[in-house]
Formats: sequence, C-alpha cells, structure tokens
Amino acid sequence: MPTLEICVEDAVGLQTAQRPGVSRIELCSALALGGLTPSAGLMHLAAKSTVPVYAMIRPREGGFVFAEAEIDQMLADIDAARAAGLAGVVLGASLDDHTLDIATLKRLSEAAGSMGRTLHRVFDLTPNPLMAVDQAVELGFERILTSGQAISAPKGHSVLKNIVHHAAGRIEIMAGSGVRVGNARDLLRDTGVTSLHASCRGPSVGQACRVWDLGFGRLASRTSGRIIDQMLAILAEETASADV
Repeated sequence: MPTLEICVEDAVGLQTAQRPGVSRIELCSALALGGLTPSAGLMHLAAKSTVPVYAMIRPREGGFVFAEAEIDQMLADIDAARAAGLAGVVLGASLDDHTLDIATLKRLSEAAGSMGRTLHRVFDLTPNPLMAVDQAVELGFERILTSGQAISAPKGHSVLKNIVHHAAGRIEIMAGSGVRVGNARDLLRDTGVTSLHASCRGPSVGQACRVWDLGFGRLASRTSGRIIDQMLAILAEETASADV
C-alpha cells in the first residue's frame, strides 16, 4: 500500500495526525515558510506519538547554504530530537551553486546516527536531480521529499517519474507540495511514487480580526482528520485496484 506522511506544525496537528494508516509524521514549525525546526517542547510531546515522528532540522527560512554557526545549531537540534526519542530527522544543505553540500550533510548524518533520515526539498533546487538521487543514496538517506523540482508535485509529475525510474528502488521517492485529495490518485498513477507527503489542512475556526490586526498572525488552517481520512481512503483504493 502507498504510504502517507503528514506534516504538522503544532500540538493539535500532532494529535490529529495520529490515525491508523498514517505511516509517519513530519514535525515542523512555520509550515508557511516551508517548515522550520520544531521547539524542544513539541519534540518532547511527539515522543509519545503512536506514529513515527521525524523532526525537520532547518534553523531559518530562505535558502539552504548554512553558516558554521547555523550548522552548530542544526547539530544541537538533532541531539534534541534524539534525546526526545523521535524516530528520525529531515535534513538538507546546499552549496552556492545549489548542488548538495555533501560535507555538511555527512556531518548532520553522522550526528543523527541510527535515526532515520529524509532529504528535504533542498533536492528541488539541485541542477542535476539524478546525480542528487545518487548522492542521497550514497549518504544513506531513506527517502527524498520532492515536488519534482516544480512549485507543486502535480506540476512536477514528469520529473518525479524520471526520478522514480532512476532511483530504481534504491531510495524512496516521496511526492510533496500541493498534494491534495483531488490530485493524490493521479500522482500515484502517473509518477510511480509510492509515498505521499501532505499537510491535509482545512479551514480553521475564525478568529477575531483584532488578533491579526495587532500582528499576532492569522491561523487560517489546521490539520484536518477528515482530510487525512480521505487521503487514506484513496491510498487504500489504489492498493485494492492494484491487487485485482
């Protein structure tokens, strides 16, 4: 059966995503910025999850060329994820030319030790995605999260298909960005990916305008159990049709 990873950014989302059939949770903060490292408190809470949790290790928004001080921060965050008892971490780093920063990724991977590792969407900036697949395999990553180097996975379906073919089972290719109930089935069928990554967020209960007027931000959406269940139903249907 295809697998489903849910990305969440808060304690309520973490609780909602712990549903039978969900394979993994990616734990972040600031999903609106592409996902940043979650707080130590949220990681500690995630240790009680019934679903394996991987923590995003990304110290700031923007690109993936990191200063030495930022790398030190990432190493400390990996230590925090391990101390919390999480199953894995989500990593990425690049050089100025957008190729993978192999030296930094080796340091981060060594710090992760036996924890599971996902290469995040830094992959989507690489000039040679097939070479990046080979590098990720060599570094021992379990999977690559990618939109097929497009603004969303549905728009990157042709590249996703090529990546899956090149990976040839050596590493899992997980389609993410813009994955929704309305396109999940086509993504699975058209690209050959066997894993989807989605936020499965629905509209949030309205908040008083005064909250965002004063600069506290607007909580426009939250993780939806109903949408997760719909996604899981699609994956189950695809499995059933493949078995016929």
